[in-house]
Amino acid sequence: MFFASTHPASLRRAAYVPAMRSLDRLLDQALAAPCRRANACRAEVRTDDAGWTLSLDVPGVSREELNIGIEGQVVRIETLADAPRNYRQAFELPQDIDAATSVAKLENGVLTLTLAKKQPMETSTRLTIN
Repeated sequence: MFFASTHPASLRRAAYVPAMRSLDRLLDQALAAPCRRANACRAEVRTDDAGWTLSLDVPGVSREELNIGIEGQVVRIETLADAPRNYRQAFELPQDIDAATSVAKLENGVLTLTLAKKQPMETSTRLTIN
């Protein structure tokens, strides 16, 4: 059986408002990324004119155990199956990434990706008027 309120949300009693806020906070925390709940992988994204710098904590993982894939605007970072720790995360950036000029560096458990913005190619052709 399903019950639905027939009153608009603005007519709810004031006693229910704090409970709804608490429920919203609980759902936000429960549906957060698994690595954020376990404090296993912290990520920081900085942007500038040339591109983005993404820093990700991946302690206990060597560079041979990491797999980084770039596809359009999405960068995926994950560990291989035989790695001692499992990490899997994807970031969607606002513009396409130039994989040819991007650089990845792993130092002291911190993976730093320097992702360059892909410059749009000029595809228009100029016609001469006869």
